[in-house]
Amino acid sequence: MRLHLYEWGDPEAPAVLCLHGVTGHGLRFRRLAEERLANRYRVLAPDLRGHGHSGWEPPWTFATFVEDVLETLDGAGLESAAWIGHSFGGRLALETAAKAPERIERVALLDPAIDVIPHVALNTAETARPDQTFDSPEEAVAARLQTDPDSPRAFVEEDVAQHLEQTTDGRYRFRFCRSAVVSVYGELATPPPPAETLRVPALIVHAPAFALVREDHLASYPDAEVLAVPGRHMVYWDAWEQTADAVERFLEDPRA
Repeated sequence: MRLHLYEWGDPEAPAVLCLHGVTGHGLRFRRLAEERLANRYRVLAPDLRGHGHSGWEPPWTFATFVEDVLETLDGAGLESAAWIGHSFGGRLALETAAKAPERIERVALLDPAIDVIPHVALNTAETARPDQTFDSPEEAVAARLQTDPDSPRAFVEEDVAQHLEQTTDGRYRFRFCRSAVVSVYGELATPPPPAETLRVPALIVHAPAFALVREDHLASYPDAEVLAVPGRHMVYWDAWEQTADAVERFLEDPRA
C-alpha cells in the first residue's frame, strides 16, 4: 500500500523518514521537521496502515507494515534514508533493518517499543479496544492531559486539531482503526529481530519514568548512543528540546 505522506524540505536534500507510534499519525513530526530538520533534509512522515489518511484494511502485521513503508519510499524515489521511529515506529525500523538493511542509513529510536511484555500488551490492547468518543475537541485535550500530564498543552492541542474528526453520529473520534491498534499490540508482544541485524549507527532516546525501554534492551545494543530524558512516552513532546537536540546531533555526526 502506498501510504498517505507528509513532506517538508528540499526534495533533493538527504532524506529522513519518520514513523509514528501505534495510535499516532505522520503530522506528529511537523514541529521536528519544520523547526529542526527541513532546512537541511527532505523529511517524510507517512500515516501508517490503519492510521490517519492511509488505508485501514488488514492485514495488520509487521511484514505488511514494513512492505507499506518500503513501497512508499519507492514511490518517493528513495532507495534509502535516515530513519526516526517513535514507539511502534521504532520497532518497524528494527524489523526493516532485519529485512532490508540497505534501506536504512542510520536510525534514531524514540522510546521504541522494542518488545512489550505480553501481559502489558494485553492490558493495553484491552484499554484500546472500546470505542472512545468525545463531545468536543476540548474534552479530548483534557482527557489526553489527564493521561499524560507531562505533555505540553500546546502539543496536545495541535495533535487533537490534526487527528480528531467529527463522525456521522456527531461525536469526535481520533482518526485510527481500533482493530489495527489491537492487532499491533499483539505484534509488539513477539520477540524483536536479533540485535545484531541492526548494523547502522543508532540513537536510543528513552524515558525511564515510562519504562518501555528496559535495561536488557539497552544491553542488547551496546554500540548505540543512549539518552535518558524526563517525562513519559511522548519523548518528542515531554522532552522536546533534549530529544530534538539529540536527533539533530545524531543526524549530523560524521562519525556515526
